[in-house]
Amino acid sequence: MDTYLLYIVVAIATISLPGPAVMLTINNAIQRGFWKAISGIFGVAIGIFCIALLSATGIGVILEQSRVAFTLVKFIGAAYLIYLGIKMLRAKPSANTLLNMRGTTYGKCFFEGFLVSTSNPKAIIFFVSILPQFIASNESYIAQLITLALTFGVLVVLIHCVYTLLAVTAKSRFMSRGKSSWLNKVSGGVFVSFGIGLAATSR
Repeated sequence: MDTYLLYIVVAIATISLPGPAVMLTINNAIQRGFWKAISGIFGVAIGIFCIALLSATGIGVILEQSRVAFTLVKFIGAAYLIYLGIKMLRAKPSANTLLNMRGTTYGKCFFEGFLVSTSNPKAIIFFVSILPQFIASNESYIAQLITLALTFGVLVVLIHCVYTLLAVTAKSRFMSRGKSSWLNKVSGGVFVSFGIGLAATSR
């Protein structure tokens, strides 16, 4: 139990750190509304769950040990983050209001969240490195792996929901249409920076 509680603390600290997934959630909440942000959150959570399970397979080990595989996934992820950033930067002011909320489907928000979480090879490296430290050798490996992966996914949903509520509240109280457009540009710049940063990093 103590080990599991420690895992929860590590997971909360990791999830709460601002990164591409958190920025996507905040941007969705402000530009697309509460429920579409929730759809994106579930995409992020399911993507993370898949990565956690994948990290325990041979594919996870290959990605950790193979420079070519890691670099390939890294550049795919970086390209997608830069693509999202450029799309935000190029968005017209009218696209940041009601048209944007209506024009983006729940499925698209979910898919964006899923891709943001699964296109980062460092997430797989993280799980390959971290999960074994919280798995007891005298208990079922599969059961523990699924439990830890589900726990991480649930915490993603809960923490990102907090970010969503804060973003929606801030928007309703403080943001005009012009400020919303400005935030979209900032978010776009941040995503481009994340993409460039991911492309420039090594394992």
